[in-house]
Amino acid sequence: MKHDRSVRLARPSRHYTTPRGEQTRQDILRSAADIASADGLEGLSIGHLASELGMSKSGLFSHFGSKEELQLAVVESAREIFMQEVVNRAGGCEPGVPRLYATLEAWLACIERHTFRGGCFFAAVSAEFDSRSGPVREKIVSLMRAWYVAIRGEVQRAQSLGQISLEHDPAQIGFELVALVHEANTVYQLLGQEDVFERARRGILGRLRSAATPGGSEILASLSELQVAIGQAS
Repeated sequence: MKHDRSVRLARPSRHYTTPRGEQTRQDILRSAADIASADGLEGLSIGHLASELGMSKSGLFSHFGSKEELQLAVVESAREIFMQEVVNRAGGCEPGVPRLYATLEAWLACIERHTFRGGCFFAAVSAEFDSRSGPVREKIVSLMRAWYVAIRGEVQRAQSLGQISLEHDPAQIGFELVALVHEANTVYQLLGQEDVFERARRGILGRLRSAATPGGSEILASLSELQVAIGQAS
């Protein structure tokens, strides 16, 4: 999930041999990621997916050799969706504060428009696997660590560009920004409060303003236009 797209984890073995088989597999994984965001990766089963997709169990099983392989493939599919819906949408913005804000805005918008039925996929599976062990947890940990590094890296880039004061700890800023999005996701999913997204946006702008240089403050003053542009691209 890093902006430089350098995260390339080993992918599960594949059982299809034709373009049609590939498309079927992708359809399965998209539905599985949607289900897992609400019911968890452990809630996935061949029977559940077969019922959801109107397929036979044998047809589904031909694409995955085991439940763990299915789970790993679902996490990878969710990563690709996240890249498309969040990282790529912000990637065209100028580095530093504009790209940092655009990334967080795209992330909030991704949750807000129900890209996954259960909210942020990675928030859900992180909570599910935080005390487990094994390859699925290892993959989730690797992706989440990469995301924190990417957000912190954009803060550091903003500092190098003179947009955020060097007096501030980039890891602390990154932690707080990610926490605001996570909390918006949690409150929305649990309590259904739609105003949490605007609260998160105000919190993000407030935190960035508190650390911004005069030049960074000028950039932040124009970010409402950026938010509109990202929303129109949704």
